Amino acid sequence: MTSQPSVLRADARRNRERILEAAVHAFSEKGADVPFDTIAKAAGVGSATLYRHFPTREALVEAAYRNELARVCDSAAGLLADNPPDRALRLWMDRFIDYLAAKHGMADALRAAVASGADPFAETLDKLRATLGTLLDAGADAGLLRSDIDPFDVGLSLSGVALITSAPAQRERAGRLLDLLLDGLRYGAAGPA
Repeated sequence: MTSQPSVLRADARRNRERILEAAVHAFSEKGADVPFDTIAKAAGVGSATLYRHFPTREALVEAAYRNELARVCDSAAGLLADNPPDRALRLWMDRFIDYLAAKHGMADALRAAVASGADPFAETLDKLRATLGTLLDAGADAGLLRSDIDPFDVGLSLSGVALITSAPAQRERAGRLLDLLLDGLRYGAAGPA
């Protein structure tokens, strides 16, 4: 993993974000071997800027993957602030399914990174478990969701939905399956607090 200074200048931070967005898109659309120059051009930066932030392909893949996961997980707080907890969870589920679709598109790049010794998944489970735990606890505290749910079980369920509905044409079916999952999470809840 490439370590970044704790505080980047604003322009460097913007460049890094643009590079990560371009990388996710490029790896998803063109595969693991997309040239760095293509990513740099799409991000609107020079190759030297890209290499300064990410000296290896594995470092870029790992950072892009973790950045996408962080975006999804970080969105939970805003969703909870703006919605009832059960609705926030359902909206977050949609974001997670979309994230997994992007991850699926990056599969070759992730496999290549892992083969070279990188571990882009090192923090994934803990981050997901914590985010799902926050959403589920808020729902249980409000009496809208059951209180006996293991966040890891929900994560596995979401992964299963993503696996069987990975084609873009299946996105509507994924939504219906997420609705069923949420209904199961509501079953037996205490009722609105």
